[in-house]
Amino acid sequence: MSSMSPASTIVIRRAVTGDIAALARLAPLDSARPLTGEILVAEHDGTARAALSLHDGRAIADPFLPTAGDVALLRTRADLLHDSGRARSPRRGLRARMRPARA
Repeated sequence: MSSMSPASTIVIRRAVTGDIAALARLAPLDSARPLTGEILVAEHDGTARAALSLHDGRAIADPFLPTAGDVALLRTRADLLHDSGRARSPRRGLRARMRPARA
């Protein structure tokens, strides 16, 4: 039986200072070291159930709940954030390469 009701709300967001206690609770549950750097959190109805470090890609999750989907959502969001940052650089480079040649 899933612990997620049909009306459950899932939020993927960047961690804030107020998440410190929740992240400290998740890490030992998952037998993992605390995450470092910028962190994304998967939250169900206001409760953090999984988190992912954007620094090194490590994830932690509550092993007593079905969180594989949460971790997949976190990884997808991290990939989108990474790709959007990478997409900006080539455009600047392209503009620089397209400048008219000097005579």
